[in-house]
Amino acid sequence: MRENSYEVDADILMNPRVWEASGHLSGFTDPLLDCKECKTRHRADNLIQDYDASVNADAMTQEEMVSFIREKQIPCPVCGKSNFTDIRQFNLMFETKRGVTDDSTSRIFLRPENAQGEYVNYLNVMRSMRAKLPFSIGQIGKAFRNEITPKNFTFRTIEFEQMEFQTFCKEGDDSELYQYYKEYGKKFFESLGLPAEKLRFHDHEKLAHYAKEACDIEYQFPFGWGEINGTHNRTNFDLSRHQEYSGKSMEYFDEATKEKYIPYIIESTYGLDRIVLALLFEGLHEEKISDTDTRIVFNIKPSLAPVKVNVLPLMKKKHADKAREIYQRLSKYFMVQYEESGSIGKRYRRGDAIGIPYAITVDDATLEQETVTVRDRDTMEQEIMSVEGLVEFLRRNLE
Repeated sequence: MRENSYEVDADILMNPRVWEASGHLSGFTDPLLDCKECKTRHRADNLIQDYDASVNADAMTQEEMVSFIREKQIPCPVCGKSNFTDIRQFNLMFETKRGVTDDSTSRIFLRPENAQGEYVNYLNVMRSMRAKLPFSIGQIGKAFRNEITPKNFTFRTIEFEQMEFQTFCKEGDDSELYQYYKEYGKKFFESLGLPAEKLRFHDHEKLAHYAKEACDIEYQFPFGWGEINGTHNRTNFDLSRHQEYSGKSMEYFDEATKEKYIPYIIESTYGLDRIVLALLFEGLHEEKISDTDTRIVFNIKPSLAPVKVNVLPLMKKKHADKAREIYQRLSKYFMVQYEESGSIGKRYRRGDAIGIPYAITVDDATLEQETVTVRDRDTMEQEIMSVEGLVEFLRRNLE
């Protein structure tokens, strides 16, 4: 929907020089220390944040983190003792080899982020699409990090899905665009169904070497506040570095002013797995229906529900053929599930638990009058309607 925006699907394995230029090979590290008692390994910043959530470990130097841990006698989460080694920096890049024989192999890396794939394709997109500044490149794809301490369900994992959006602009327009995408991120999350009171901005006190401005959006998970979006003003650092390492000019020619310059980049990146986790925490719950009955229901917005419709024959032997016919018709327009095993009540409940917004029951009235019963997941109310009117009804209510 956004003007002057283009999608790419960049390589997972890129030339190793890309990661030299980006600084990942030299500086993409985690501060780790080992418990001398039980030999487990931990991230120093996580130890501090878990001990005292009011402390901003990101703003601390390595020496300050060590001092804080020792002064407060922060215990090991595993054994409870407080006897740690000094901090060592551990590179998060997943390394592999390319080549057919041992003496001809070269080191390559699985990408730890999607952004660099957009930067090295900046010229391709600009030229092939005849793009004028400001323009954006978006990408959805896997990233990989050699996390030593994966935890909190799917919040921190070794492979994850990122949604990256990079906007290339002229210096001077950067701060306004940065503010726009920062605010847009919060509105976007609210539109998905995450409540405003469980979202907050976390402006970075300690900026990365490439950043002029940086802010995270955090969601209040049951285990604490966690980042689900980051917006960064990366200046012209990335394109300048890729120009230096590749020998190819990354300059943009501004026809209006006849200037040549390397664009600034405003990055807005979203953790897709973390957003899904937040939606699960927000929407999945046990609901009391009566004194003797409860149900598990996933109240996700119909537009986001993976499966939109559950088609259920009331009696398998009698109504299955007609139900299959309706299933095939609706499958042209929506993601539809067909289910015939178990009682109708149990099938309703299974659909509720995975967030299917509507259940369509096929019964004798369907065979005789071409009508079905449509059940709403959230209200559990049922409505009789014609088979012919189903597609229009669902389109209207699923948007």
